Amino acid sequence: MQTYVEADYTTAERAVLARHFTSVDGPVAVLVNLPDSTRAALFARYSRTAKPLKRVFLDEFHEEGEQRGDAGSVGLAKASDLFSRVLADYGDDSVAQLAGVHVSCEQVSNLLTKVLERGRLMGYLEQSTRYVFYGDRPGGRYRYYRDPELFAGPHAELVEAALDGLFDAYCQVNEAVRALLEQDLAPGDAAARRASRAAALDVARGLLPAATASNVGMFGSPQAYEQLVLRMRSHELPEARAYAELLLVELKKVIPDFLTRLDRPERGGAWVEYRQGRAGALRQAAGELGLDVAGAAPAAEVRLLGWRGDAEDEIVANALYPHSSRSLEDLRGTVAGLPAERRAAIFRASVGERRNRRHHPGRDWESADYEFEVVSDYGAFRDMQRHRLLTIEWQRLSPALGYDVPAEAEAAGVGAVWREAVQRAESAHAVLATESPAQASYLVTMGHRVRYLMRMNAREAMHVIELRSSPQGHPSYRRVAQQMHSLIRDVAGHQLVADAMQFVNQDDVYLGRLEAEQRAEARQQAP
Repeated sequence: MQTYVEADYTTAERAVLARHFTSVDGPVAVLVNLPDSTRAALFARYSRTAKPLKRVFLDEFHEEGEQRGDAGSVGLAKASDLFSRVLADYGDDSVAQLAGVHVSCEQVSNLLTKVLERGRLMGYLEQSTRYVFYGDRPGGRYRYYRDPELFAGPHAELVEAALDGLFDAYCQVNEAVRALLEQDLAPGDAAARRASRAAALDVARGLLPAATASNVGMFGSPQAYEQLVLRMRSHELPEARAYAELLLVELKKVIPDFLTRLDRPERGGAWVEYRQGRAGALRQAAGELGLDVAGAAPAAEVRLLGWRGDAEDEIVANALYPHSSRSLEDLRGTVAGLPAERRAAIFRASVGERRNRRHHPGRDWESADYEFEVVSDYGAFRDMQRHRLLTIEWQRLSPALGYDVPAEAEAAGVGAVWREAVQRAESAHAVLATESPAQASYLVTMGHRVRYLMRMNAREAMHVIELRSSPQGHPSYRRVAQQMHSLIRDVAGHQLVADAMQFVNQDDVYLGRLEAEQRAEARQQAP
């Protein structure tokens, strides 16, 4: 390895650098003890100078007299000046990708979580409905979002009774199903009891309304947060618009220089107007065409609408491309003329030896695309929507496509409880649907069906299908993943693609997490 030429720093400079770089002399260093704005500005300046980063910091950002306790303000004045010129005036958005902020968003409805988690270039963790019991009453109330307009309006009592009724039923169903699942378990089988508790929550979560309050942790760049605030400000849901301002207040305390464009009428204001105008025009067009009236749910839960017939040839040609000296057109011609056995062998080489589901082939697999239309319960959609590298679009949540009462709830004798609670919620939804269509969705349960489109390449399909079909997954999204796999194989006819997804689980298992926990405990006890 080539020897790194050490920079000529004074003893005093080395002491300063040691506070802010994990390595003073090496070619790799992590920046520490610096504000996000200073780190981002350093890199922005870095791209326009021949100096090494540490010299840029010493010459342009470090101020004499800076002490260890001043880490929160080091270089902020210089950073602010740079951002006003580069980001706000010149529109160099890449600068706003160079910092990162962690944000907690609490007491948000499940409708709002989908707005928060819309951006591709952010990381999210959301409070689980599969491992957290939602039947408690902090402050004497169930945990759901109380929309100020609805709860100050003429239908407040109707809405509250419907939402409380769903949570009451949730508690009854959870208790009954858990008792059913545990009746034959050995007293000391702790793993099985944990699994039955989780399985009961899986069943009961279908009764949780979209108003159910959740907590979301997010990490993203200033650019991602800027886009998030703009999306929220233009959204039809009042909760989203109100929460955008709460979010912005806190972000300005940390990254104010990155957010100056949001409140400028010709920038942020125009962008919000653009989004609102576009959505309004399309909503009007759909209404004029009579397309805003829900049609019947299709017989198939998952349909494959689009694919390339020559997708497997395309993958082979793209896999060979970086290792050849020919044009892609030449490679396509060569692959098309190969015997099937030879073509399949090269395809398998593009897959490689996969030892677990985290071993994915390269980007050559992104040359094949699939378009699925899915009608699943809203609970399953919530999990499928988190795959941000694909394209997903969904329709407004409503009771129109119906729901199913889980067989476990019927077996536990609480099927009628389920239906009665949902009927009350649907009646309340019908009252609100005309005057407050966006907020009416708060009354729709996670068990109600929603229609959505998912467009993904073969590489992403491998990740989604293998992950979401795993035995410990929720049955509703496991079915979606399993059907996707079958459609790729049987409808698209892509046998090689389907076979490469070797970690797809097609078993009809429900208590898969029980087996997973038992295996984990066995590994811990093994010598």
